[in-house]
Amino acid sequence: KAIEVATGEGEELIPAQEISLVDLTPALNNLVRESGVVEGTLHCVSRHTTTALTINEMETRLQDDIRRWLFTMAAPDVRYPIPGWTAAPGATAPTYDHNDLHLRPASEEDRARIDKNWMSQGKGTLQEFMDQEPINAHSHLLTMLLGTSLSIPISAGELCIGQWQSVILVDCDGPRKRTVGAQVVGLRD
Repeated sequence: KAIEVATGEGEELIPAQEISLVDLTPALNNLVRESGVVEGTLHCVSRHTTTALTINEMETRLQDDIRRWLFTMAAPDVRYPIPGWTAAPGATAPTYDHNDLHLRPASEEDRARIDKNWMSQGKGTLQEFMDQEPINAHSHLLTMLLGTSLSIPISAGELCIGQWQSVILVDCDGPRKRTVGAQVVGLRD
């Protein structure tokens, strides 16, 4: 099943290199309940290259700490500053090749992927693809660190997570409309 999530407010969500954390636990608990599975596993996967899944506490100040920590792990490109974020004193802010949009596509393989996933689906021309492409190399790197899938045991019809734990979608390139794939497998009552 696909779970649709907005990682920001409003109708038009324009990527701004923000890091958003969304608690998926209520939606996943509903999915488990609706499935009727009492013993099994919930599998979740992010369907985007700049979103990750994790289990942690959804406390407001911890969310701020997580955002700051993630930016230290993969800082935004120095050429494209993010409002409200500055590198730590003495830290060198990076530049990323992926963000050099004027040099992309850099190979025939890249062009073939854009053709397959954009142009051949009627979404527009190569130039229209490039015009909508965000500056987000650091977001790709962060999702590699965090991971894009989870498998969570189900027992007695409930997710086996701790009382303070939540299943969290981390959007490293938000705000946007996002999708998480979820599958419940197991024994029904």
